[in-house]
Amino acid sequence: MKETLMDILCCPLDKEALELEVTQKEPNQTETEIIDGELVCTECGTEYPINDGIPNLLPPDMRE
Repeated sequence: MKETLMDILCCPLDKEALELEVTQKEPNQTETEIIDGELVCTECGTEYPINDGIPNLLPPDMRE
């Protein structure tokens, strides 16, 4: 996931801002690529995982 994607992402449940918590990143020539981490809603606290560079923005009850 490109770090600049944070400018357009929001929580799918309440449309509030997401905070990025990075576990692993890889510097790219043009911008930083987030490999693993979490997106956390600043309002409801719901956590959305980032695995292998792909954010999973499904609500928790729909992830399985």
